[in-house]
Amino acid sequence: MSTVIEQPVEARLVAAAPRMPNIPATLHYDRRDPFAVRMSFPAPATLEGVDVCWTFARDLLTAGLDGPEGHGDVRVRPYGYDRTVMEFHAPEGTAVVHVHSAEIRRFLRATSELVAVGLEHLHLDLDHDLAELMRDAC
Repeated sequence: MSTVIEQPVEARLVAAAPRMPNIPATLHYDRRDPFAVRMSFPAPATLEGVDVCWTFARDLLTAGLDGPEGHGDVRVRPYGYDRTVMEFHAPEGTAVVHVHSAEIRRFLRATSELVAVGLEHLHLDLDHDLAELMRDAC
């Protein structure tokens, strides 16, 4: 069984101009980091022209489908019946994208099949992580 889930999603960038172009994005989940999800955007879709990847809690994405969540760099909230708004805050500015809620729900179902919610701790390798910290401290 694979330990990684990758799901392409269509994100709609909300810009100051009325035009809202679709941009490709990918949601990622890795059983080795069971509490986190990543959302990546390819270089052509970013202002800097480089690949951008945001990492945030799976719980944040789940809760953001039902109501506003997040107070930091990543914020998620429902928008209408079938969309979810994701805000990514950085010193360079804020990117706001709309994603179909059904795509996010499908992704979250797949992550739950790989690692059940509430059982994430069973997939952590604390001995390995501690050894890495100790190696880096020397």
